[in-house]
Amino acid sequence: MPSRSRWLVSTEWLAAHLGAPDVVVVEGTYQLPTTGRNAEAEYLAGHIPHAVRFDIDKIKDPASPYPHMIPSPDLFGTEVGKLGIGSGQTIVVYDAFGMFSAPRVWWTFRIMGARDVFILDGGLPKWTAEGRPLESGPVTRSPHTFHARLDHSAVASAEDVLSALTTGSAQVVDARGPARFFGEMPEPRPGMRAGHMPGARNLPFDTLVSEGRLVDEEAIRAAFTAAGVDLDRPIITSCGSGVTAAVLTLALDSIGKSARLYDGSWAEWGLRPELPVTTAA
Repeated sequence: MPSRSRWLVSTEWLAAHLGAPDVVVVEGTYQLPTTGRNAEAEYLAGHIPHAVRFDIDKIKDPASPYPHMIPSPDLFGTEVGKLGIGSGQTIVVYDAFGMFSAPRVWWTFRIMGARDVFILDGGLPKWTAEGRPLESGPVTRSPHTFHARLDHSAVASAEDVLSALTTGSAQVVDARGPARFFGEMPEPRPGMRAGHMPGARNLPFDTLVSEGRLVDEEAIRAAFTAAGVDLDRPIITSCGSGVTAAVLTLALDSIGKSARLYDGSWAEWGLRPELPVTTAA
């Protein structure tokens, strides 16, 4: 299945460049709190050779009460430097699902100034289905220097989202499933209200994914249009905690559209009682 995103690399390409000194493979799997799975343990049990692990629950803003909010540029640069990732290297991110959390890691590197950061098309499922090698245990690389500088224009705050919804200056597109969007099932985090932002559109991220791969341009345009999104107007992407919103952001980029990502997403909005919530269609 072809994909037109400039940010995807094939398993064939990665296999040919494994071990190249300027290529860093990054495992970026995130597990929802409800799965009961341990992403770190699964990484140690088997990962693409030479892959270092980027844990969004560790490389985050330690002062924020919300999960895995983007860290300061200084903290990000320090932590990825420890992983052996430096400015100017080619970074290839993958996750265990194919297309779930890797776009969040890709987006974070992008907004921190990385120029050559890509996502493995099909991720670990495609890699293993093709019989390609895995290795176990931790990976240690020599420390590098990563000069991080945050692109604030790519990130939306709760106040930005509230203003967009109030004035109509931008459309908010929520990547959660419809049951969560309409408040028909409890949120995975305690104390969080169910429902969605009044005026937000619902486009579940998995609508844009087929067999762990981003769908093609025609399908992307059709999905956004079916969700009631005007692709010629500004867009802010959102989700449960800022992870799968990045799938929407990646899809929009692949059709030549930019979007801001609401970093706090529902993990913030649902916990702040002064922000409006609805369960209406």
